[in-house]
Amino acid sequence: MNFRNILRVLNTKYSYAILILLLSINLKAQTDSSQFSNQKDITDIICKVSRHFDFTERDTSNKSKHQFHISILPVIGYSIQTRIMGGITSIATFVNNKHINANISNIMATLAYTEEKQTIAILQPNIWTKNNTYNITGIIQYLKFPQDTYGLGGNSTFDDANDIDYQFFKVNLALLKQIIPDFFAGLGYALDYHWNIKEQGIVTRATSDFKKYGLNNQSTSAGVTVNFLYDNRRNSINPKKGFYANIVYRPNFKLMGSDQNWESLLLDFRKYVKFPAGSKNILAFWNYNWLTLSGKPPYLDLPSTGCDANNNIGRGYMQGRFTGLNMVYLETEYRFGLTKNGLLGGVVFLNSQSFTNWPQNVFTSINPGYGCGIRLKINKHSNTNVAFDYGFGTKGSDGLFLNLCELF
Repeated sequence: MNFRNILRVLNTKYSYAILILLLSINLKAQTDSSQFSNQKDITDIICKVSRHFDFTERDTSNKSKHQFHISILPVIGYSIQTRIMGGITSIATFVNNKHINANISNIMATLAYTEEKQTIAILQPNIWTKNNTYNITGIIQYLKFPQDTYGLGGNSTFDDANDIDYQFFKVNLALLKQIIPDFFAGLGYALDYHWNIKEQGIVTRATSDFKKYGLNNQSTSAGVTVNFLYDNRRNSINPKKGFYANIVYRPNFKLMGSDQNWESLLLDFRKYVKFPAGSKNILAFWNYNWLTLSGKPPYLDLPSTGCDANNNIGRGYMQGRFTGLNMVYLETEYRFGLTKNGLLGGVVFLNSQSFTNWPQNVFTSINPGYGCGIRLKINKHSNTNVAFDYGFGTKGSDGLFLNLCELF
């Protein structure tokens, strides 16, 4: 779709009302679009039902080769930790060369405001240079995020809810160089800065783990990162096969502005298998471990439910439901198609998370989660889906989770 056609659609009241709900813009794609001739995304459907637009003109499978895609999704949703949320999220995908094994680069941006008076601004680049020689990856994030924390370990209850408020700025960027095909190593920089930290207290008026651990009105963690990455997936936003392994060692130094010296190790492994063999259905596995090697990280820098870059760990529980010095997480998801044209799909998932208590620093419990969801394709060229999931946890925990692209 070119800009003249976009303007023509926006000039019609009926089409504008549809596009304000969901808009996918495709510009200059690289891949041979003939492979998408039998596939449909939400933009195809929108343009087909609009009498003001010729569907054959919109259907990019009839056009020349393309290179760049932008998917824009107004966010109007609900989750456990935010309640009603409104904003906009977008993802741009592109390929830097025509090699068959070229990885798809993407840049994701989100800006949102919630009923809980939370402000969320996130920029996430994952850029591959020509021939996959270098990978630039990471996150830049700002949060104003009042939320509940429940103490340390995996045995907390809803009665332990402690209302806290803070502002947060995060930078975590790395430059990786390809050593051998699909294997990368490099260095990065990480900064986590929290300020205006306030505790409202537990309703039962018990002294919180937050206060026992050490409550300050600000905290800073800063240091270098040593990164090792293996990734033979070609499309990280919706992998169809392959293996991903990300190992990040992070020492935080006072000399770089950190409040104290401490070290952590992140181990992130993902595997994707077609099941049954020869089908388009995917069985996906995720193992995410965050270990504190030494020192005492600030409370808000400890691993917790939803602590990954996309806040996807622990569907079935609210963000921050469990916290500890060490975390082990496992998830399995089965992804399958619901329509032959690829427009709709479904998933079922099962996960488990375990955190060490404090000060003993021992794993004492496992908290499982499970659920199912629907996938709606908004861009068939980049294979971008909107994920609608409903998850359940223990002790009555449940909730709706909305995401742009697959959760892992």
